[in-house]
Amino acid sequence: MTVPLTVHAVLARFDRAIGLDVSPRSVSGHAVAPPVVGHVDVAAQRTAVVAAPELPRSSHAPAGSREDRHARLAEIAARHAATCQLCAAAGGTRQLVFGEGAPDAEIMFVGEVPGEAEERVGRPFVGPAGEKLDEMIRAMGLTRADVYIASVLKSRLPGDRAPSAEDIAACGPYLLEQVLAVQPRVIVTLGGPATKWICGIDSGISRIRGTWQTWTPPAGAACPSIPVMPTYHPSYVLRTYTRQVRTEVWSDLRAVLARIGRAVPTRTTPSEA
Repeated sequence: MTVPLTVHAVLARFDRAIGLDVSPRSVSGHAVAPPVVGHVDVAAQRTAVVAAPELPRSSHAPAGSREDRHARLAEIAARHAATCQLCAAAGGTRQLVFGEGAPDAEIMFVGEVPGEAEERVGRPFVGPAGEKLDEMIRAMGLTRADVYIASVLKSRLPGDRAPSAEDIAACGPYLLEQVLAVQPRVIVTLGGPATKWICGIDSGISRIRGTWQTWTPPAGAACPSIPVMPTYHPSYVLRTYTRQVRTEVWSDLRAVLARIGRAVPTRTTPSEA
């Protein structure tokens, strides 16, 4: 007999995953320094986990056809809009940023939280950071339509503050459902916070970028483990626009292409990565 998936099972790794350091963001085209986040109260974190939504049994189903995945993503988006307490608290005039791209994408990019530009149009990664991500995707020989892009949270936080454990416990499970619906061959995490949540690790992004990690699905889900490539957030690339950083990002993206068996474009410079 299969034990129903509880939110405790889904989010048990949060005890290790939410040592948040915040990737630099671009607000209105200007890079800002990351806020400093202190020690996470584990007891408060577990309290937040109790209040988080449980995954529906449909999340255990095989991925299915492109149409099946599209329908599942649409259902998750509608349910998120109706039930996510964090995003409801963000205010009715704000646009939610659920995600976009191919429902059967081989590569899924995951960021942390929408910013002002994303909230304004209701799409992930727009503005300067989005333009840089588009360049990264084009350098791989792909377009936005070929990949899937989402973030851990689906709404901008007041004052662009760093997400708390309670924020992620409330909204994060919907990203988990997106991963289970798309079932990409590779996940690319953009920045430290997204990497920590997806992989359940505490290491900073500068230590683990470029090294393969693993996303493990919840027990009972009809989904294999998925390899994860952590890399720098596009905002960090813009803020620290050095040849070394661009070379490292391009190396990460080349590794992703090699992993899924796609031809790696020949480039003599990482200027667009």
